[in-house]
Amino acid sequence: MFTGLSAFPHTPLRDDAFDEPAYARLIERLSQAGVDSITALGSTGSYMYLDREERRRAAQTAVQHAGEVPVMVGIGALRTSQVHRLAEDAQNAGASAVLLAPVTYQGLRDDEVFGLFEDVTAALSVPLVVYDNPGTTHVNFTDELYARVAALPQVASIKIPGVPAEPDAAAARVQTIREHIPETVTIGVSGDDAAATGLNAGCDAWYSVIGGTLPAPALTITRAALAGDHAGALAESARLEPLWALFAEHGSYRVTAAIAEHLGLFAVDSLPRPVQGLGGADRARVAQVLAELDLAQ
Repeated sequence: MFTGLSAFPHTPLRDDAFDEPAYARLIERLSQAGVDSITALGSTGSYMYLDREERRRAAQTAVQHAGEVPVMVGIGALRTSQVHRLAEDAQNAGASAVLLAPVTYQGLRDDEVFGLFEDVTAALSVPLVVYDNPGTTHVNFTDELYARVAALPQVASIKIPGVPAEPDAAAARVQTIREHIPETVTIGVSGDDAAATGLNAGCDAWYSVIGGTLPAPALTITRAALAGDHAGALAESARLEPLWALFAEHGSYRVTAAIAEHLGLFAVDSLPRPVQGLGGADRARVAQVLAELDLAQ
């Protein structure tokens, strides 16, 4: 569950309400594609925009429609008591693991971040993935904080924010992290344009935005890298460069929502307001890139 491709799907809305039928179809699409796990309610899944009941329903729907594919569920919230309740909901829904980012409004010190994970893992019956997402949470994990958190019971994996672009530097970074954490804890790369480099550098998993909407090319990269075909993984990532360029320009969140809407997976305007999707010209560019890359299906 903590190796290979973990797909992070959107949680679509329709008329500002959770679009459960569309979400169920998306989860089935990912299961049929053969992803290694599905992570519901990650950042791509809009978890911080949803209330507890919407998150509970999304967790239940993901588990019910994932087939044999294990489902991890995001439980991040501003207060520890809220995280506990969301963890209970996820476990009751049948989640195989949970994903936790140290969500902030007031800045958190390292001891406070550690205290959050210490409190939550003490009450868990399923494994936990540590979500290091400094661009969103403004929490910067040091290697020493990785070591403290990774030593807690139930911690099974760390989702790191990316790796250096240069292969030797990427390998050195992954090795440094690995030296700080137990050998039982896996390392998962994020930042889709860096995924091939991260997997080639020794990451065990790819926690993937694009994998939640277009699993096929993400699986191609993952399978090649983990089989030792580093050139093949890099070649497929290079082929997807026009897509990565769209991510860099508009953000992966909005671009993948536009892809899902273009493919008819979601109704138009599927993002939670006040977030708005791409405009007409940018949507046309997304459609053009999909056609050029033979991904418009």
